Amino acid sequence: MNTNCTHRIGYGNDIHRLAAGRKLILGGVHVPFELGPVGHSDGDALAHALCDALLGAAALGDIGRHFPDTSPEWHNAPSLTFLQRTRELLDAAGFRILNVDSTISLERPKLAPFIPTMKEKLAEALGITPEQVSIKAKTGEGVDAVGKGEAIRADAVALIEPLA
Repeated sequence: MNTNCTHRIGYGNDIHRLAAGRKLILGGVHVPFELGPVGHSDGDALAHALCDALLGAAALGDIGRHFPDTSPEWHNAPSLTFLQRTRELLDAAGFRILNVDSTISLERPKLAPFIPTMKEKLAEALGITPEQVSIKAKTGEGVDAVGKGEAIRADAVALIEPLA
């Protein structure tokens, strides 16, 4: 670990096509809706973006390196497991999470009622408090695949620091 810097920031994003017959899972929360993300795991775009942000901040690669979509181990796996394991990788590398901030882009349904539970579940998986987790939801305003209701996208940043 490079101890010359005190704080490190990472950025992550994820996008999934939406299709019938899949559950919409975001931040570990089932959001009732007729469409869900197409993916090898549960397709939780928010958790995936957070994994990439955290792994990037610690210079530990990306989600595909640690949880490849070619592995049967991760087929239909809950993405909160990815976050828990990512936290363990950061712990082993000597980092602690200070905060995470994220934005979910989804035309519908409205996510505001689900955000407090998402914050709690993400905080628990990351070993931090809900106050250290920020989640915002935006629509696509009818533009691109998100705006047309064909996809979900999540973006995230994470701030970490070396353990003292």
